[in-house]
Amino acid sequence: MLKFFRKIRKELIVEKKVSNYLLYAFGEIALVVVGILIALAIDNANDNRLKREKEQVYLKGLKEEFDISKIKLEELIKINRRSYEAAQEIVLLMGDGHVATEEGFSNLLSDAFTNDIFFNPNNSLLNEMINSGSLKDISNDTLRIRLTNWISTIDDIANQEKMLGEERNNTVNVFRDEGYSIHTLLDNTGMSQRLGIPTSKNPISNLGALESVAFENNLLLFIITSQSTEIDHYNPLMVSLNSILETINNELENK
Repeated sequence: MLKFFRKIRKELIVEKKVSNYLLYAFGEIALVVVGILIALAIDNANDNRLKREKEQVYLKGLKEEFDISKIKLEELIKINRRSYEAAQEIVLLMGDGHVATEEGFSNLLSDAFTNDIFFNPNNSLLNEMINSGSLKDISNDTLRIRLTNWISTIDDIANQEKMLGEERNNTVNVFRDEGYSIHTLLDNTGMSQRLGIPTSKNPISNLGALESVAFENNLLLFIITSQSTEIDHYNPLMVSLNSILETINNELENK
């Protein structure tokens, strides 16, 4: 096509038909411009297609990560609740008229203080996206903001869990430092056998801890911190997690 225009242009120059020459010159320029625009449109279409495919890969990976994180958070909420509910039962045993057995008290102590409470979400892909600048490939502005906020929220959760861990340690330390027996606790919960530790021949009763004001004070602080962790941190985190998953699912369905 360009050769055709050039041939006509030469003929017009020879014939000195300036007006017709200009017309054909503009036509040649227009043809070049149209060609460039078509090429750019094709390139843009390919770029957009590659971006959509890349975004789909990210969205599917993020969905898998947050599905796993949701299961972890649901289980952690249950463990934390069992922990502070066991501590609440111990406080009830400290009241008048409540009869405690050595084995029952040991099992409550085990339920309350055996498990560390720590949320470990699956954030490997999200962290990689943030560190590499690939978060910009997520076209949904709302989702992008929620993913960014998720990381800072996890940091806040970790600080709260650190406080909870300190309260747990404080309570256990009071129990231990006031002369009560960890060995008795292990014997009564069956943990001695699992750990390969011989049963104590002269077991020491731990029921006296139910009369300890220091132990009760630490129990109450532990309960308060545990409930705050659930109500003020884990529950809002679950709402945020569900919102992220809902947005990801919508994006996967619409693209």
